[in-house]
Amino acid sequence: MSWWAEFTARFDRTRPPLLHIATDDGQGPVVILVHGIASSSVTFVEVIPLLTANHRVIAVDILGFGESPAPVDCEYRLEDHVDALAATIRSLKLKEPFTLVGHSLGSLIVSRFAASYRPLPTQRNTVRRVILVGPPVYLAPSEIGNPKVRARVSAYLKAFDFLRANKDFTLANAAIVSRLLPKGIFELSEKTWDPFVKSLKNCIESQTLVSDVASLRVPVDVIYGTLDAFIPPGAMTVIEQMRNVTMYRVEANDHIIRKRLARVVARAVNSDTVSASTEQSAQTPLLPHTS
Repeated sequence: MSWWAEFTARFDRTRPPLLHIATDDGQGPVVILVHGIASSSVTFVEVIPLLTANHRVIAVDILGFGESPAPVDCEYRLEDHVDALAATIRSLKLKEPFTLVGHSLGSLIVSRFAASYRPLPTQRNTVRRVILVGPPVYLAPSEIGNPKVRARVSAYLKAFDFLRANKDFTLANAAIVSRLLPKGIFELSEKTWDPFVKSLKNCIESQTLVSDVASLRVPVDVIYGTLDAFIPPGAMTVIEQMRNVTMYRVEANDHIIRKRLARVVARAVNSDTVSASTEQSAQTPLLPHTS
């Protein structure tokens, strides 16, 4: 191998991989959809048809999942996910500001991206809005003052540690769950085990969501179902109090983006300012705290 071939090979190994773009449809302001752990862009199957009439909708598969690359030496830190998303967005050569929608782990990825992204001098594209759907908010127990919330979060973290440490148990139960859901909504297998356990440990269990959201200077909408089993009761309190954040609780919806929750996501995307004039039968809005 020549020195140039060796150099380019080394550069390719360190360059963030491009993510698979599963959907690029519609015309208008750009909306980029980023799914969560052990899933794929199918997460947004109920959302995309509600947006393409007025937006260019781009849905990606995150690093290690769906049809995106799964580098064998990747640690799947939040920085790895963000770098791959940033490289993919740069490759699109967008000219205008865009909206980022993240679900579950995708919420952590888009929040960090929006908090740290700096366009190149020749680029003008910036994030115009961030929408977080079902964000798994887990502060370190030592940082939680409320003893009940601290106990709940500690229990979730212990459960995640158990799942990571018991591969056979986790995969067996994941296979049962995946058969009950549409294909692509929940993908946990031998193929995705390494991205799953590393993303769980390095992104969800050790996260910066709260500080990233606090640093944002764009509108942030947080949308979650009242039946979401991945959000400990009381965990959202710190985000509810932030400037520029609007909270939406969607009645009778779990962690999956079903039709009712999809309508709320579409409403947030379509609004320059999300108001409280939404259907009370569909969701209960929490007005943003201002200080």
